[in-house]
Amino acid sequence: MDTRDTPEQAELRRAARQIARELGPATVADLEDQTRAKRLAQAVRDAGWLELRHDSGDGAPWASGVEAAIVADALAGTVADVAFSGPVLAADLARRVGLADDTLADGTVVAFAPNLIAAAVAVDGALAAPAYAVDGGAEPAARAVVLVPDGADGHRLALAPVTARADATELTRTVQHVAAGAAVEPLDGQQRALTADDLTQWSALGLALTSADLVGLMRGVLDVTVAYAAERKQYGVPVGSFQAVQHLLAEAHTLMEGSLSVALHASWAVDNLPPRDARAAGRVAKAYCTRAARTVGETAIQVHGGIGNTWECIVHLYVRRALLSSQWFGDDGEQLRQLERERLGVAAGAR
Repeated sequence: MDTRDTPEQAELRRAARQIARELGPATVADLEDQTRAKRLAQAVRDAGWLELRHDSGDGAPWASGVEAAIVADALAGTVADVAFSGPVLAADLARRVGLADDTLADGTVVAFAPNLIAAAVAVDGALAAPAYAVDGGAEPAARAVVLVPDGADGHRLALAPVTARADATELTRTVQHVAAGAAVEPLDGQQRALTADDLTQWSALGLALTSADLVGLMRGVLDVTVAYAAERKQYGVPVGSFQAVQHLLAEAHTLMEGSLSVALHASWAVDNLPPRDARAAGRVAKAYCTRAARTVGETAIQVHGGIGNTWECIVHLYVRRALLSSQWFGDDGEQLRQLERERLGVAAGAR
């Protein structure tokens, strides 16, 4: 694969970063600015980014996983409090079953099992276990997409009512409850059932988007931290001049660059490799990016010193968001266990 952006991708990356910088939160207090948040959400809709995985007319999406990951990375760079990955993942499922593009236009997102690893499944018309709907936007969705078994290996889509907003650590994306036992409503207009390959490729997209989100978070928090190290003085000189601080930031930057490389491959693989291989690439990226983001976040807090643990410091927004992105579609441990099962044939997974 060629990791260089095409001219169109470079322009998309530039535009996405510009909107994120102009309308994303610059401070923790900005999260309370509803006017700014609505302008950001409107800008994302007007740009057409929520439609990247809509049907282009022949069953294929308008844009590849690379373009979707570019936007996810850019928005995460400023911890932009706008729904993106959630609606895009729901739209991708809708396209796969042949639903009209406007079927889920109200911002409906996918419900996930309690561990956030896979989409929730309803049996006999109701959810057997509680679920969570992630990234529904500033005005949370009233319904969430769930899977309903259809035949031996197939699934169709249905809608379950969202009961309440969850008390989540994340402050820039919504997490909502879908109660156990909730009755589901089948969606009309589905032209076919989801196959195992469909869900595998969709999971690959989810892994690519969450990995890209983690890359953007690392880049953003490092920008904030490097700027702070350059202006914060101790003993009359910037703390960034101390070799120990330089080493911490250099290691964090290296981790971010490595994460970018593996995340780019995962986003390319979504539409260019067989489903199982694409998911494996996503698993590798997610495992690497999750571990890297943990170290980068800890480094950012450490370099900020005492202020890094305060509410007013924006660094904790990056760390909180990284915690959710790490869990969404499975953390590093889950990905390594699955890779061991799939590649090495170890039934029980890593111990």
